[in-house]
Amino acid sequence: MAKLRISDDWWTAPAEGENGNLILVTGRRSMDDIIATGLYRYRVEVTWHYDGDDRLLPTYADSKLMEEVTDALNDCFRQDPVAILTGIYTGDNQRNWVFYTRSLHIFQRKFNESLTALPALPLEFEAEEDPEWLEYKEMCQCEVAEGED
Repeated sequence: MAKLRISDDWWTAPAEGENGNLILVTGRRSMDDIIATGLYRYRVEVTWHYDGDDRLLPTYADSKLMEEVTDALNDCFRQDPVAILTGIYTGDNQRNWVFYTRSLHIFQRKFNESLTALPALPLEFEAEEDPEWLEYKEMCQCEVAEGED
């Protein structure tokens, strides 16, 4: 089987949460070929609740640590693409990373291994089957096209 080409092209757009607060949505573009393989059937959402600033965004210190987490996870899954980080939601006092994975068991092991150099983090995990990538497709509706204001 040919090696999958996983896009590293990202976009970020503001959105409004259910309670009207600002949510920054960051999504990975060009996942159609990955979706078509049918290999990444499970969606895993990892949530970090934090005490944010007056706009309910993370403090500088938390945002730096969140960036370290994101970099460590991207590095891990770039080397072993058992999972793909597809979206990041930040705001309303929480950060959510959304992954699609082939195996929940291997994802969990790789996730933990990738963060061993970082302090213990207050993370919550939720997983479910999403072979049609419905969450990803919904997230992509937040992307603002170039020239669109």
